[in-house]
Amino acid sequence: MNGLKRAAISAALLLFTAGASAAQDIALTSRDGSVELSGTLLGFDGEFYRVETDYGELTVDSSGVSCAGPGCPNLANFVAEVRFSGSATMGAVLMPALIEAFAARQGYTVSREEGDSGRFALLLSREDDGKLAARFDFRASNTNEGFADLLADEADVVMALREVRREERINAREAGLGDLTGANRSRVLALDAVVPVVAPSNPVKQISPLTLARVFSGEIKNWQRLGGPDAPIELHLPTADSGLSQAIVDQVLTPAGLELSTDVTRHAMPDALAEAVARDVFAVGITSYAEQGETEVLTLGGNCGFALDAARRTIKTEDYPLTAPMFLYFPARRLPLITREFLAFTRGPSAQIVIRRGGFVDQTPEEIPVEEQGNRFANAIITAGAETPLEELQRMTATLVPMARLTTSFRFEAGSIRLDAQSRSNVQQLARALEQGQYDARRLMFVGFSDGEGAARANREIALRRAEAVQRAVSAAAVTANLSRIDLRVDAFGEAMPIACDDSEWGRQANRRVEVWVR
Repeated sequence: MNGLKRAAISAALLLFTAGASAAQDIALTSRDGSVELSGTLLGFDGEFYRVETDYGELTVDSSGVSCAGPGCPNLANFVAEVRFSGSATMGAVLMPALIEAFAARQGYTVSREEGDSGRFALLLSREDDGKLAARFDFRASNTNEGFADLLADEADVVMALREVRREERINAREAGLGDLTGANRSRVLALDAVVPVVAPSNPVKQISPLTLARVFSGEIKNWQRLGGPDAPIELHLPTADSGLSQAIVDQVLTPAGLELSTDVTRHAMPDALAEAVARDVFAVGITSYAEQGETEVLTLGGNCGFALDAARRTIKTEDYPLTAPMFLYFPARRLPLITREFLAFTRGPSAQIVIRRGGFVDQTPEEIPVEEQGNRFANAIITAGAETPLEELQRMTATLVPMARLTTSFRFEAGSIRLDAQSRSNVQQLARALEQGQYDARRLMFVGFSDGEGAARANREIALRRAEAVQRAVSAAAVTANLSRIDLRVDAFGEAMPIACDDSEWGRQANRRVEVWVR
Protein backbone atom coordinates (compact mmCIF):
# COMPACT_ATOMS: atom_id res chain seq x y z
CA MET A 1 0.00 0.00 0.00
CA ASN A 2 2.75 2.48 0.96
CA GLY A 3 4.54 1.84 -2.33
CA LEU A 4 1.42 2.77 -4.31
CA LYS A 5 0.80 5.88 -2.20
CA ARG A 6 4.34 7.05 -2.85
CA ALA A 7 3.78 6.41 -6.55
CA ALA A 8 0.66 8.57 -6.65
CA ILE A 9 2.47 11.43 -4.92
CA SER A 10 5.49 11.24 -7.22
CA ALA A 11 3.54 10.83 -10.46
CA ALA A 12 4.73 13.18 -13.17
CA LEU A 13 7.73 14.14 -11.02
CA LEU A 14 9.88 11.02 -11.28
CA LEU A 15 10.48 10.15 -14.93
CA PHE A 16 13.14 7.79 -16.15
CA THR A 17 14.48 5.88 -19.09
CA ALA A 18 12.21 3.43 -20.80
CA GLY A 19 14.93 0.82 -21.27
CA ALA A 20 14.37 -2.09 -23.59
CA SER A 21 11.12 -3.40 -22.09
CA ALA A 22 8.40 -3.53 -24.71
CA ALA A 23 5.16 -1.66 -23.92
CA GLN A 24 3.04 -4.53 -22.49
CA ASP A 25 0.22 -4.91 -19.98
CA ILE A 26 1.13 -5.49 -16.35
CA ALA A 27 -0.68 -5.58 -13.00
CA LEU A 28 1.03 -4.28 -9.86
CA THR A 29 -0.31 -5.48 -6.53
CA SER A 30 0.59 -4.14 -3.10
CA ARG A 31 2.28 -6.59 -0.72
CA ASP A 32 -0.86 -6.96 1.40
CA GLY A 33 -3.03 -7.50 -1.71
CA SER A 34 -5.37 -4.61 -0.91
CA VAL A 35 -4.51 -2.43 -3.92
CA GLU A 36 -4.01 -3.38 -7.56
CA LEU A 37 -2.94 -1.11 -10.40
CA SER A 38 -2.95 -2.19 -14.05
CA GLY A 39 -1.67 -0.50 -17.16
CA THR A 40 1.02 -0.51 -19.82
CA LEU A 41 4.63 -0.76 -18.74
CA LEU A 42 6.58 2.15 -20.20
CA GLY A 43 9.86 1.39 -18.50
CA PHE A 44 11.73 -0.13 -15.57
CA ASP A 45 15.08 1.08 -14.26
CA GLY A 46 15.79 -1.69 -11.76
CA GLU A 47 14.06 0.16 -8.92
CA PHE A 48 10.92 1.85 -10.27
CA TYR A 49 8.19 0.95 -12.74
CA ARG A 50 6.82 3.62 -15.06
CA VAL A 51 3.26 2.71 -16.01
CA GLU A 52 0.61 4.31 -18.24
CA THR A 53 -2.69 3.89 -16.39
CA ASP A 54 -6.25 5.22 -16.55
CA TYR A 55 -5.06 7.87 -14.06
CA GLY A 56 -2.15 8.98 -16.23
CA GLU A 57 1.52 8.06 -16.09
CA LEU A 58 2.57 6.80 -12.65
CA THR A 59 5.90 5.90 -11.10
CA VAL A 60 5.81 2.95 -8.68
CA ASP A 61 8.50 1.71 -6.30
CA SER A 62 9.09 -1.96 -7.15
CA SER A 63 9.94 -2.77 -3.52
CA GLY A 64 6.32 -2.15 -2.51
CA VAL A 65 4.52 -4.25 -5.12
CA SER A 66 4.52 -7.54 -6.98
CA CYS A 67 4.20 -7.63 -10.76
CA ALA A 68 2.13 -9.95 -12.95
CA GLY A 69 1.63 -9.95 -16.69
CA PRO A 70 3.60 -10.39 -19.92
CA GLY A 71 5.45 -7.06 -19.52
CA CYS A 72 6.94 -7.77 -16.09
CA PRO A 73 10.75 -7.50 -16.10
CA ASN A 74 13.09 -10.05 -14.58
CA LEU A 75 14.00 -8.48 -11.25
CA ALA A 76 16.67 -11.03 -10.44
CA ASN A 77 18.58 -10.59 -13.71
CA PHE A 78 17.76 -7.01 -14.59
CA VAL A 79 19.99 -5.51 -17.31
CA ALA A 80 20.27 -1.74 -17.17
CA GLU A 81 20.19 -0.04 -20.55
CA VAL A 82 21.12 3.51 -21.47
CA ARG A 83 21.53 5.15 -24.87
CA PHE A 84 24.22 7.76 -25.59
CA SER A 85 24.12 9.86 -28.75
CA GLY A 86 26.08 12.82 -30.07
CA SER A 87 29.69 13.86 -30.55
CA ALA A 88 31.86 11.34 -32.38
CA THR A 89 34.95 12.54 -30.52
CA MET A 90 33.37 11.86 -27.15
CA GLY A 91 31.63 8.67 -28.22
CA ALA A 92 34.53 7.09 -30.04
CA VAL A 93 37.34 7.91 -27.64
CA LEU A 94 36.52 9.44 -24.28
CA MET A 95 33.34 7.66 -23.17
CA PRO A 96 34.58 4.09 -23.86
CA ALA A 97 37.78 4.82 -21.93
CA LEU A 98 35.78 6.13 -18.97
CA ILE A 99 33.37 3.17 -19.02
CA GLU A 100 36.26 0.69 -19.07
CA ALA A 101 37.88 2.44 -16.09
CA PHE A 102 34.55 2.46 -14.23
CA ALA A 103 33.98 -1.24 -14.98
CA ALA A 104 37.43 -2.22 -13.71
CA ARG A 105 36.83 -0.29 -10.49
CA GLN A 106 33.35 -1.76 -9.89
CA GLY A 107 34.09 -5.40 -10.73
CA TYR A 108 32.71 -5.67 -14.27
CA THR A 109 34.19 -6.94 -17.49
CA VAL A 110 33.54 -5.05 -20.73
CA SER A 111 32.82 -6.44 -24.18
CA ARG A 112 31.98 -4.54 -27.33
CA GLU A 113 29.36 -5.09 -30.03
CA GLU A 114 29.91 -3.28 -33.31
CA GLY A 115 27.05 -1.82 -35.31
CA ASP A 116 26.87 0.34 -38.41
CA SER A 117 26.83 4.13 -38.96
CA GLY A 118 28.80 4.92 -35.82
CA ARG A 119 26.75 2.62 -33.61
CA PHE A 120 28.25 0.25 -31.04
CA ALA A 121 27.44 -1.11 -27.59
CA LEU A 122 29.55 -1.67 -24.49
CA LEU A 123 28.32 -4.61 -22.39
CA LEU A 124 29.18 -4.77 -18.69
CA SER A 125 29.12 -8.22 -17.09
CA ARG A 126 29.74 -9.14 -13.45
CA GLU A 127 33.15 -10.69 -12.87
CA ASP A 128 31.84 -13.12 -10.22
CA ASP A 129 29.07 -14.84 -12.20
CA GLY A 130 29.50 -13.48 -15.75
CA LYS A 131 25.91 -12.24 -15.90
CA LEU A 132 25.16 -9.17 -17.97
CA ALA A 133 24.55 -6.12 -15.76
CA ALA A 134 24.33 -3.21 -18.18
CA ARG A 135 24.25 -2.32 -21.85
CA PHE A 136 25.51 1.10 -22.94
CA ASP A 137 24.43 1.79 -26.52
CA PHE A 138 26.25 4.49 -28.47
CA ARG A 139 25.50 6.44 -31.61
CA ALA A 140 28.64 8.48 -32.31
CA SER A 141 27.72 11.08 -34.92
CA ASN A 142 27.51 14.79 -34.03
CA THR A 143 26.00 17.11 -31.45
CA ASN A 144 23.00 18.05 -33.61
CA GLU A 145 22.04 14.40 -34.02
CA GLY A 146 22.44 13.83 -30.30
CA PHE A 147 19.84 16.44 -29.38
CA ALA A 148 17.57 15.23 -32.21
CA ASP A 149 17.77 11.66 -30.86
CA LEU A 150 16.92 12.89 -27.36
CA LEU A 151 13.79 14.64 -28.62
CA ALA A 152 12.81 11.52 -30.59
CA ASP A 153 13.23 9.37 -27.44
CA GLU A 154 16.08 7.51 -29.12
CA ALA A 155 18.70 8.65 -26.60
CA ASP A 156 18.94 9.05 -22.83
CA VAL A 157 22.18 11.05 -22.69
CA VAL A 158 23.51 13.59 -25.22
CA MET A 159 27.25 13.98 -25.82
CA ALA A 160 27.79 17.58 -26.93
CA LEU A 161 30.74 19.76 -27.92
CA ARG A 162 28.66 22.90 -27.41
CA GLU A 163 25.91 24.21 -25.16
CA VAL A 164 22.30 23.36 -25.92
CA ARG A 165 20.70 25.84 -28.34
CA ARG A 166 17.70 27.93 -27.29
CA GLU A 167 15.36 26.12 -29.71
CA GLU A 168 16.62 22.71 -28.53
CA ARG A 169 16.03 23.76 -24.94
CA ILE A 170 12.46 24.91 -25.74
CA ASN A 171 11.68 21.74 -27.71
CA ALA A 172 12.95 19.55 -24.88
CA ARG A 173 10.86 21.37 -22.31
CA GLU A 174 7.74 21.11 -24.50
CA ALA A 175 8.41 17.37 -24.92
CA GLY A 176 8.36 16.89 -21.15
CA LEU A 177 12.13 16.42 -20.83
CA GLY A 178 12.63 19.32 -18.41
CA ASP A 179 14.94 22.31 -18.70
CA LEU A 180 18.25 21.01 -20.07
CA THR A 181 20.04 24.04 -18.60
CA GLY A 182 18.62 23.42 -15.14
CA ALA A 183 20.38 21.94 -12.13
CA ASN A 184 21.56 18.34 -12.66
CA ARG A 185 20.46 18.35 -16.31
CA SER A 186 23.95 18.86 -17.75
CA ARG A 187 27.54 18.22 -16.81
CA VAL A 188 30.92 19.31 -18.13
CA LEU A 189 32.72 16.01 -18.62
CA ALA A 190 36.09 17.34 -19.78
CA LEU A 191 37.63 20.49 -21.22
CA ASP A 192 38.96 21.25 -24.66
CA ALA A 193 39.67 24.39 -26.66
CA VAL A 194 39.25 25.78 -30.15
CA VAL A 195 42.73 26.37 -31.62
CA PRO A 196 43.97 27.80 -34.94
CA VAL A 197 46.55 25.49 -36.54
CA VAL A 198 49.03 25.71 -39.42
CA ALA A 199 51.76 23.55 -40.89
CA PRO A 200 54.99 23.51 -38.82
CA SER A 201 56.84 25.14 -41.75
CA ASN A 202 54.43 28.08 -41.91
CA PRO A 203 56.29 31.29 -40.86
CA VAL A 204 53.21 32.79 -39.16
CA LYS A 205 53.22 31.95 -35.45
CA GLN A 206 50.70 34.37 -33.93
CA ILE A 207 47.28 35.77 -34.78
CA SER A 208 44.72 37.90 -32.98
CA PRO A 209 41.18 36.56 -32.46
CA LEU A 210 39.75 39.36 -34.64
CA THR A 211 42.20 38.64 -37.45
CA LEU A 212 41.36 34.94 -37.19
CA ALA A 213 37.68 35.79 -37.59
CA ARG A 214 38.43 37.99 -40.62
CA VAL A 215 40.44 35.17 -42.19
CA PHE A 216 37.62 32.64 -41.83
CA SER A 217 35.01 35.14 -42.98
CA GLY A 218 36.96 35.59 -46.21
CA GLU A 219 37.91 39.24 -45.57
CA ILE A 220 41.59 38.32 -45.44
CA LYS A 221 42.55 35.94 -48.24
CA ASN A 222 46.35 36.23 -48.54
CA TRP A 223 49.10 35.19 -46.12
CA GLN A 224 50.96 38.40 -46.91
CA ARG A 225 48.39 40.30 -44.80
CA LEU A 226 49.51 38.16 -41.83
CA GLY A 227 53.24 38.57 -42.36
CA GLY A 228 53.60 35.41 -44.44
CA PRO A 229 54.30 34.71 -48.13
CA ASP A 230 52.31 36.12 -51.03
CA ALA A 231 49.96 33.14 -51.33
CA PRO A 232 46.24 32.47 -50.93
CA ILE A 233 45.01 31.16 -47.59
CA GLU A 234 43.35 27.73 -47.69
CA LEU A 235 40.68 27.28 -44.97
CA HIS A 236 39.91 24.00 -43.18
CA LEU A 237 37.16 23.25 -40.65
CA PRO A 238 35.21 20.29 -39.24
CA THR A 239 31.89 19.39 -40.86
CA ALA A 240 29.20 22.04 -40.42
CA ASP A 241 26.89 19.85 -38.30
CA SER A 242 29.56 18.98 -35.71
CA GLY A 243 29.41 20.58 -32.30
CA LEU A 244 33.03 21.70 -32.68
CA SER A 245 32.27 23.57 -35.90
CA GLN A 246 29.30 25.26 -34.25
CA ALA A 247 31.47 26.19 -31.26
CA ILE A 248 33.99 27.72 -33.68
CA VAL A 249 31.31 29.93 -35.21
CA ASP A 250 30.00 30.90 -31.76
CA GLN A 251 33.40 31.75 -30.31
CA VAL A 252 35.38 33.09 -33.27
CA LEU A 253 32.99 34.64 -35.80
CA THR A 254 29.89 35.69 -33.86
CA PRO A 255 31.72 38.02 -31.41
CA ALA A 256 33.21 39.82 -34.42
CA GLY A 257 29.83 40.12 -36.14
CA LEU A 258 31.10 38.14 -39.13
CA GLU A 259 29.79 35.17 -41.10
CA LEU A 260 31.77 32.14 -42.17
CA SER A 261 33.18 32.06 -45.69
CA THR A 262 31.70 29.49 -48.06
CA ASP A 263 35.17 28.72 -49.42
CA VAL A 264 36.10 26.20 -46.71
CA THR A 265 37.28 22.60 -46.95
CA ARG A 266 35.34 20.46 -44.48
CA HIS A 267 36.56 17.31 -42.72
CA ALA A 268 34.41 14.62 -41.11
CA MET A 269 37.14 13.54 -38.69
CA PRO A 270 39.55 15.75 -36.70
CA ASP A 271 42.59 13.69 -37.63
CA ALA A 272 41.85 14.23 -41.34
CA LEU A 273 41.76 18.00 -40.78
CA ALA A 274 45.07 17.95 -38.90
CA GLU A 275 46.74 15.85 -41.61
CA ALA A 276 45.52 18.14 -44.40
CA VAL A 277 46.78 21.29 -42.65
CA ALA A 278 50.12 19.74 -41.60
CA ARG A 279 51.05 18.93 -45.20
CA ASP A 280 49.94 22.25 -46.75
CA VAL A 281 52.09 25.28 -45.84
CA PHE A 282 49.38 27.62 -47.14
CA ALA A 283 46.57 26.09 -45.07
CA VAL A 284 45.06 27.23 -41.80
CA GLY A 285 42.52 25.27 -39.81
CA ILE A 286 40.58 25.51 -36.59
CA THR A 287 40.27 22.33 -34.59
CA SER A 288 40.27 21.12 -30.99
CA TYR A 289 43.29 21.27 -28.71
CA ALA A 290 43.12 17.50 -28.21
CA GLU A 291 43.09 16.84 -31.98
CA GLN A 292 45.89 19.15 -33.18
CA GLY A 293 47.97 16.22 -34.45
CA GLU A 294 51.24 17.23 -36.16
CA THR A 295 50.15 20.81 -36.79
CA GLU A 296 51.45 23.89 -34.98
CA VAL A 297 49.01 25.86 -32.83
CA LEU A 298 49.08 29.63 -33.38
CA THR A 299 49.42 31.86 -30.34
CA LEU A 300 46.52 34.28 -29.81
CA GLY A 301 47.98 37.77 -29.60
CA GLY A 302 46.80 41.38 -29.51
CA ASN A 303 47.93 44.93 -30.12
CA CYS A 304 48.72 45.54 -26.44
CA GLY A 305 51.46 42.89 -26.36
CA PHE A 306 49.67 40.11 -24.46
CA ALA A 307 49.95 36.60 -25.92
CA LEU A 308 47.85 33.59 -24.95
CA ASP A 309 48.89 30.03 -25.70
CA ALA A 310 46.57 27.04 -25.51
CA ALA A 311 47.89 24.77 -22.77
CA ARG A 312 46.36 22.50 -20.15
CA ARG A 313 46.51 25.13 -17.41
CA THR A 314 45.33 28.08 -19.51
CA ILE A 315 42.38 26.01 -20.77
CA LYS A 316 41.51 24.84 -17.26
CA THR A 317 41.59 28.41 -15.89
CA GLU A 318 39.83 29.77 -19.02
CA ASP A 319 42.67 32.27 -19.41
CA TYR A 320 42.80 31.00 -22.97
CA PRO A 321 39.68 32.68 -24.41
CA LEU A 322 38.46 29.97 -26.80
CA THR A 323 37.74 27.14 -24.38
CA ALA A 324 35.31 24.40 -25.46
CA PRO A 325 33.79 22.29 -22.66
CA MET A 326 32.56 18.79 -23.48
CA PHE A 327 29.03 18.30 -22.15
CA LEU A 328 26.72 15.50 -21.14
CA TYR A 329 23.00 16.41 -21.18
CA PHE A 330 20.25 14.25 -19.71
CA PRO A 331 16.51 14.87 -19.40
CA ALA A 332 14.38 14.96 -16.25
CA ARG A 333 13.87 11.25 -15.97
CA ARG A 334 15.40 8.60 -13.78
CA LEU A 335 18.41 6.70 -15.11
CA PRO A 336 19.30 3.16 -13.93
CA LEU A 337 21.40 2.93 -10.79
CA ILE A 338 24.53 1.69 -12.57
CA THR A 339 24.30 4.65 -14.95
CA ARG A 340 24.04 7.07 -12.06
CA GLU A 341 27.04 5.38 -10.45
CA PHE A 342 28.99 5.79 -13.70
CA LEU A 343 28.09 9.49 -13.93
CA ALA A 344 29.24 9.96 -10.33
CA PHE A 345 32.50 8.16 -11.20
CA THR A 346 33.20 10.64 -14.03
CA ARG A 347 33.65 13.39 -11.42
CA GLY A 348 36.21 11.49 -9.36
CA PRO A 349 40.03 11.50 -9.46
CA SER A 350 40.30 8.19 -11.35
CA ALA A 351 38.18 9.57 -14.19
CA GLN A 352 40.28 12.75 -14.34
CA ILE A 353 43.36 10.61 -14.97
CA VAL A 354 41.58 8.86 -17.85
CA ILE A 355 40.58 12.24 -19.29
CA ARG A 356 44.19 13.49 -19.20
CA ARG A 357 45.49 10.30 -20.81
CA GLY A 358 42.97 10.78 -23.61
CA GLY A 359 44.56 14.11 -24.48
CA PHE A 360 41.75 16.22 -23.01
CA VAL A 361 41.90 18.66 -20.11
CA ASP A 362 40.63 17.42 -16.76
CA GLN A 363 38.88 19.46 -14.08
CA THR A 364 41.00 18.55 -11.06
CA PRO A 365 41.87 21.81 -9.25
CA GLU A 366 45.60 22.54 -9.20
CA GLU A 367 47.46 25.11 -7.11
CA ILE A 368 49.74 27.42 -9.10
CA PRO A 369 52.41 29.18 -7.01
CA VAL A 370 53.07 32.82 -7.86
CA GLU A 371 56.50 32.00 -9.31
CA GLU A 372 54.85 29.72 -11.89
CA GLN A 373 52.37 32.34 -13.10
CA GLY A 374 54.65 34.10 -15.56
CA ASN A 375 54.75 37.87 -15.68
CA ARG A 376 51.25 38.55 -14.36
CA PHE A 377 52.33 40.97 -11.65
CA ALA A 378 54.88 42.68 -13.90
CA ASN A 379 52.22 43.08 -16.59
CA ALA A 380 49.88 44.56 -13.99
CA ILE A 381 52.43 47.30 -13.28
CA ILE A 382 53.25 47.92 -16.95
CA THR A 383 49.62 48.21 -18.06
CA ALA A 384 48.30 50.10 -15.02
CA GLY A 385 46.38 53.21 -16.02
CA ALA A 386 46.09 56.50 -14.20
CA GLU A 387 43.04 55.24 -12.29
CA THR A 388 44.96 52.30 -10.79
CA PRO A 389 47.18 53.86 -8.11
CA LEU A 390 50.41 52.38 -6.83
CA GLU A 391 48.75 51.73 -3.47
CA GLU A 392 46.21 49.38 -5.09
CA LEU A 393 48.95 47.47 -6.92
CA GLN A 394 50.87 47.15 -3.67
CA ARG A 395 47.76 45.93 -1.85
CA MET A 396 47.12 43.32 -4.56
CA THR A 397 50.72 42.10 -4.45
CA ALA A 398 50.78 41.92 -0.66
CA THR A 399 47.49 40.00 -0.63
CA LEU A 400 48.18 37.47 -3.37
CA VAL A 401 51.92 36.77 -3.40
CA PRO A 402 51.82 34.68 -0.17
CA MET A 403 49.04 32.55 -1.73
CA ALA A 404 48.64 30.16 -4.67
CA ARG A 405 46.06 30.44 -7.44
CA LEU A 406 43.69 27.56 -8.07
CA THR A 407 43.08 26.56 -11.67
CA THR A 408 39.37 26.77 -10.82
CA SER A 409 38.16 30.11 -12.20
CA PHE A 410 34.76 31.63 -12.83
CA ARG A 411 33.55 33.70 -15.76
CA PHE A 412 30.21 35.08 -16.77
CA GLU A 413 28.24 34.86 -19.99
CA ALA A 414 28.67 37.92 -22.22
CA GLY A 415 26.41 40.74 -21.06
CA SER A 416 25.03 38.64 -18.20
CA ILE A 417 25.42 38.04 -14.48
CA ARG A 418 24.97 34.29 -15.12
CA LEU A 419 28.04 32.09 -14.84
CA ASP A 420 29.10 30.43 -18.09
CA ALA A 421 28.77 26.67 -18.53
CA GLN A 422 32.29 25.75 -17.43
CA SER A 423 32.01 27.99 -14.38
CA ARG A 424 28.68 26.45 -13.34
CA SER A 425 30.44 23.08 -13.42
CA ASN A 426 33.33 24.59 -11.44
CA VAL A 427 30.89 25.61 -8.70
CA GLN A 428 29.93 21.96 -8.22
CA GLN A 429 33.54 20.77 -8.47
CA LEU A 430 34.80 23.20 -5.82
CA ALA A 431 31.76 22.57 -3.59
CA ARG A 432 32.52 18.83 -3.57
CA ALA A 433 36.12 19.57 -2.62
CA LEU A 434 34.86 21.64 0.32
CA GLU A 435 32.51 18.83 1.37
CA GLN A 436 35.41 16.37 1.31
CA GLY A 437 37.43 18.62 3.61
CA GLN A 438 40.20 19.34 1.09
CA TYR A 439 40.49 22.95 2.22
CA ASP A 440 39.82 22.56 5.94
CA ALA A 441 42.00 24.85 8.09
CA ARG A 442 43.02 26.82 5.00
CA ARG A 443 42.19 30.25 3.61
CA LEU A 444 40.15 30.31 0.41
CA MET A 445 39.81 33.72 -1.23
CA PHE A 446 37.52 34.59 -4.15
CA VAL A 447 39.16 37.45 -6.04
CA GLY A 448 37.28 39.51 -8.61
CA PHE A 449 38.83 41.16 -11.68
CA SER A 450 37.29 43.22 -14.48
CA ASP A 451 38.08 44.58 -17.92
CA GLY A 452 39.31 48.15 -18.32
CA GLU A 453 36.16 49.65 -19.81
CA GLY A 454 34.66 52.38 -17.64
CA ALA A 455 35.81 53.92 -14.38
CA ALA A 456 38.27 51.93 -12.26
CA ARG A 457 36.29 52.42 -9.03
CA ALA A 458 33.08 51.14 -10.64
CA ASN A 459 34.94 48.20 -12.16
CA ARG A 460 36.28 47.19 -8.77
CA GLU A 461 32.76 47.33 -7.28
CA ILE A 462 31.41 45.14 -10.09
CA ALA A 463 34.29 42.68 -9.64
CA LEU A 464 33.66 42.54 -5.89
CA ARG A 465 29.94 41.80 -6.36
CA ARG A 466 30.79 39.02 -8.78
CA ALA A 467 33.30 37.52 -6.35
CA GLU A 468 30.68 37.64 -3.61
CA ALA A 469 28.14 35.98 -5.90
CA VAL A 470 30.54 33.13 -6.70
CA GLN A 471 31.38 32.65 -3.03
CA ARG A 472 27.67 32.42 -2.20
CA ALA A 473 27.05 29.94 -5.03
CA VAL A 474 29.90 27.65 -3.94
CA SER A 475 28.87 27.82 -0.28
CA ALA A 476 25.25 27.02 -1.14
CA ALA A 477 26.32 24.04 -3.28
CA ALA A 478 28.60 22.66 -0.54
CA VAL A 479 25.61 21.31 1.40
CA THR A 480 27.48 18.94 3.72
CA ALA A 481 30.66 21.00 4.14
CA ASN A 482 31.64 22.40 7.53
CA LEU A 483 32.37 25.92 6.32
CA SER A 484 33.38 27.05 9.81
CA ARG A 485 36.60 25.09 9.29
CA ILE A 486 37.52 27.15 6.20
CA ASP A 487 38.63 30.77 6.19
CA LEU A 488 36.44 32.02 3.30
CA ARG A 489 37.23 35.52 2.08
CA VAL A 490 36.35 37.84 -0.80
CA ASP A 491 38.34 40.64 -2.40
CA ALA A 492 38.56 42.44 -5.74
CA PHE A 493 41.17 44.37 -7.70
CA GLY A 494 39.08 45.38 -10.71
CA GLU A 495 41.14 46.13 -13.79
CA ALA A 496 44.49 45.92 -11.94
CA MET A 497 45.61 42.59 -13.48
CA PRO A 498 44.52 42.11 -17.11
CA ILE A 499 45.51 38.87 -18.80
CA ALA A 500 44.49 39.88 -22.34
CA CYS A 501 44.09 42.99 -24.46
CA ASP A 502 41.00 45.08 -23.77
CA ASP A 503 40.72 46.07 -27.44
CA SER A 504 38.51 43.08 -28.33
CA GLU A 505 35.49 41.29 -26.88
CA TRP A 506 37.61 38.14 -26.48
CA GLY A 507 40.14 40.00 -24.34
CA ARG A 508 37.52 41.78 -22.25
CA GLN A 509 35.73 38.49 -21.64
CA ALA A 510 39.00 36.89 -20.47
CA ASN A 511 39.69 39.81 -18.12
CA ARG A 512 36.24 39.63 -16.46
CA ARG A 513 36.79 36.78 -14.04
CA VAL A 514 36.77 35.55 -10.46
CA GLU A 515 39.90 33.68 -9.44
CA VAL A 516 40.30 31.46 -6.37
CA TRP A 517 43.44 31.78 -4.26
CA VAL A 518 44.44 29.51 -1.37
CA ARG A 519 46.84 29.60 1.54
